[in-house]
Amino acid sequence: MTDQDQTLPETARLPRQAGAENGSPRTGVSRRRLLGTAGATGLVLGAAGAAAGYAAAAPAGAAPLTSLGADRAMFHGKHQPGITDALQSCGHLIAFDLAAGAGRTEAAALLRRWSATAERLMAGEPASHGETDVARDAGPSSLTITFGFGHSFFDRTGLQKQRPAALDPLPDFSSDHLDKARSNGDLWVQIGADDALVAFHALRAIQKDAGSAARVRWQMNGFNRSPGATARPMTARNLMGQIDGTGNPKPTDSDFDRRIFVPENGTPSWMANGSYVVVRRIRMLLDDWEKLSPAQQENVIGRRKSDGAPLTGGTETTEMDLEKTDKNGEYVIPVNAHARITRPDQNGGAAMLRRPFSYHDGYDADGTPDAGLLFICWQADPLRGFVPVQRKLDRGDALSQYIRHEASGLFAVPGGAAKGEYVGQRLLEG
Repeated sequence: MTDQDQTLPETARLPRQAGAENGSPRTGVSRRRLLGTAGATGLVLGAAGAAAGYAAAAPAGAAPLTSLGADRAMFHGKHQPGITDALQSCGHLIAFDLAAGAGRTEAAALLRRWSATAERLMAGEPASHGETDVARDAGPSSLTITFGFGHSFFDRTGLQKQRPAALDPLPDFSSDHLDKARSNGDLWVQIGADDALVAFHALRAIQKDAGSAARVRWQMNGFNRSPGATARPMTARNLMGQIDGTGNPKPTDSDFDRRIFVPENGTPSWMANGSYVVVRRIRMLLDDWEKLSPAQQENVIGRRKSDGAPLTGGTETTEMDLEKTDKNGEYVIPVNAHARITRPDQNGGAAMLRRPFSYHDGYDADGTPDAGLLFICWQADPLRGFVPVQRKLDRGDALSQYIRHEASGLFAVPGGAAKGEYVGQRLLEG
């Protein structure tokens, strides 16, 4: 958890007019929704507004498909989906290991299958085979599916010479209590959607597509606030109740691409327009945290709990005054406050784009909640993004006694696939 690279604000998540696709009017109706409406009316409607077919088929008084269901992310593009898209309310992270005997040929066939499935599901269409009908009635619901390669993938496929130096294993940190069985992996898939059934449907389809080529190594499930749940767009809160996302880099920043994405002429060439993702399962020790008073919690973070403003005053986006002292001469924002330590200007300019999910996996035998953050951060180079910030946190972050890093992974996420390509094709067929 860091402040300088917090989650994308929900400002991009205003409910759009039904039929909006990435902010533009949509035309036509997806196959899935045509099938759903045809069953109710005996008719298949032609080109119309994205929600018009649903509205015409719905019983009297029923609401039309909202923008939450109609919103669609695009599979093909310069970058893979699920990086700069707004936070979704439901998420699944899943890692696979290639099966014994599977190599480059099997991996290429698998990525081809996965890419075809992702393209169809993100368009609101059923899977090409083995359709379960789990999400039959739903629209795309902002579904994104993102693919990445772990360090071990290159050994399994004989592509060691193509492995990026940026994919070298992360250093050990004193706060680590890592479960190796839930860390790393040959392949990594991130799924996000604004409907839980759409997200599960995608998870099931990806797992089935793996077939005999790969087996699941670990899976984690997360959630965020649903779009439109608040009276006005707000930065998300985490399970500690803190506003979490104030200082995330924004795509409109002049140096955003340089910090987050590998350049067109970067090395290796197959990673052009790609990014590196660090995934950490961070348990929040909520029983200990909730024993603190609100004022104590605010001192740990360095921001007000009510509105995310720095303790030195102003609003959520007001710049911190790190030199401001109180009547006793003490810094208003403590020297070990999380928000102070994680600022880019305190870490040589290191920045990363955080796009996490919260999680709750029940309770331990003693009643302790197994809950926290599926930390997901993106950067052009983890050695200039995640690593220096985490090293700084390791040396004296006030928040460290209330969290525990329990799993970790680092994956190379290549650029987006062009029309007719599959993700990773330039690596596997280059």
